[in-house]
Amino acid sequence: MPIVHLLPHPLLCPDGKQLEVRRGASLCESLLKGGVAIEHACEMVAACATCHVYVREGGASLAPADDEENDQLDLAWGVQPESRLACCVRLRDSDITVEFPRHTRNHAREH
Repeated sequence: MPIVHLLPHPLLCPDGKQLEVRRGASLCESLLKGGVAIEHACEMVAACATCHVYVREGGASLAPADDEENDQLDLAWGVQPESRLACCVRLRDSDITVEFPRHTRNHAREH
């Protein structure tokens, strides 16, 4: 099973974290199940870009972003070449390293 290595983020996982995730699982759902409160305002249907992440390592092992994901990424804060929407990423056999952006496009965070 692939491992998702999470880099430290002051609110979501201050010490970083590692999650073992089953192949084919959604990155967003796996983060939530692993206790990481990633934003997902559209309920994971690739319509809001609030689950924007950077795949720092292992991104080449993932399926490329489709047009719908790329359209939403255009609206995300701080887009970089490694940007992906966690709701669109399905894990394969390789481990990945994920970093959370400093900000999201949500104006208010629900708790």
